[in-house]
Amino acid sequence: MATSVQEPVQTAAKPLVQPRPQPRTTRDTFESTLRSATSTVAFREIVSQAMDTFCQSKARFLLTMLGMVIGSASVILVATLGLTGRQYALNMIASIGPNMIEMQGGGGNVTGPDNVSVPDFMNEEDMAAVQERLGPWIVASSPMLEFHDRIPVGNGHVKEAMLLGVSPQYKQVRNLKVLAGRFFDDQDDMTHAKVAVVIEPLAQELYGSSGAAIDQTITVSGIPFTIIGVFKESIQTFGMSEVNNQTMLIPYPVARYFTGTDNLKQIFFTVANSNDVEPVARKIEQIITSRHRAGNTFTAFTLTEVLSVMSKISQMLVIVLTLAAAITLVVSGVGIMNSMLANVQSRIKEIGIRKALGATSREIRIQFLTESVFLSLAGGLVGTLLGLALPLSVRLLTGLQIPISPWSAIISLVTAILVGVIFGTLPANRAAKLDPVTTLKYE
Repeated sequence: MATSVQEPVQTAAKPLVQPRPQPRTTRDTFESTLRSATSTVAFREIVSQAMDTFCQSKARFLLTMLGMVIGSASVILVATLGLTGRQYALNMIASIGPNMIEMQGGGGNVTGPDNVSVPDFMNEEDMAAVQERLGPWIVASSPMLEFHDRIPVGNGHVKEAMLLGVSPQYKQVRNLKVLAGRFFDDQDDMTHAKVAVVIEPLAQELYGSSGAAIDQTITVSGIPFTIIGVFKESIQTFGMSEVNNQTMLIPYPVARYFTGTDNLKQIFFTVANSNDVEPVARKIEQIITSRHRAGNTFTAFTLTEVLSVMSKISQMLVIVLTLAAAITLVVSGVGIMNSMLANVQSRIKEIGIRKALGATSREIRIQFLTESVFLSLAGGLVGTLLGLALPLSVRLLTGLQIPISPWSAIISLVTAILVGVIFGTLPANRAAKLDPVTTLKYE
């Protein structure tokens, strides 16, 4: 029986050299050209077409931009007014005592060697210790003694007055304004001069005016004092400070004669740098506390916390006002949308021709959306420049340091872009959805 022999299957060997690509046929070239024609046009061409459209309808687009100009300028100006009011309020509060630290406390009982309880108040030695250890930071300081007495007001009548014994630096510490005469100086303090500086309401009540009070004599516990000045606080505190409408300031050594004590319930300090107020206040607390018995509480009060709270409140008000002004830009967006809808209606024939030549719906949508954004952004830029020009001009011409927030300009421009995108979407979509056959027949 014959056996069949299977021949081995031969596989074709791969050529060592790859074949050259075949030249492109006419059909391939046509399809490539068709894809190129239907692709998105360059952005610079879109911009050029948008500029041509603006030039053809200048009056309509300028009137449409006017709303964005006014809205953008309003955002800048409202933010500037809010910041100006914020700065004014903070400056008014700070004028109570710039960089002031007020030490209060003490009075707790200390048991002596004979089991006798004596009050433990602050004293001049405490103030001297603070000045010695924190001298580079402390620029002014003043102790304060307070007592009350009846002073004659004429016709046999008397009036309750509050007398404060302070140092000459108290004027600087409390930022007092001398309306007439002068404040007592170091010479008056050293010689224990019987002089007084009275507050403006008391001078007007007793003598009719601030000027008439100068060189008048007023009796305190039978001792005549010469009025050498009339003062007022930098800001009305409405009785919330140590000064009221019946206050007389006299030299501290003279006040000690009436009180017969060195005990201080309040000591005032002024720091050179506002950034050092809180750290120095904590150090003053530690120094004075370490000089007294345990259990006594001495507290340093500053305006830093008050200013911080007021700054946060006023900053929030500025933000709210700025956002409220930004609503005017939204109203302007309605005008842009109406203008772009009218623009689409007037260019139906053009849209049909472009679609017949291969323009896609995406290209039409981008074209009209770009025109809307350019329209709103141009108005936003002009309005922002006008809004910044006004406060800058006031600063240059008057010297007033009006605060200008760069964030208001950024908010204005970003809002203008968003308005252009949001309110330009409807007209752009309407133009993109138009049927080319119907648009070519449109008359």
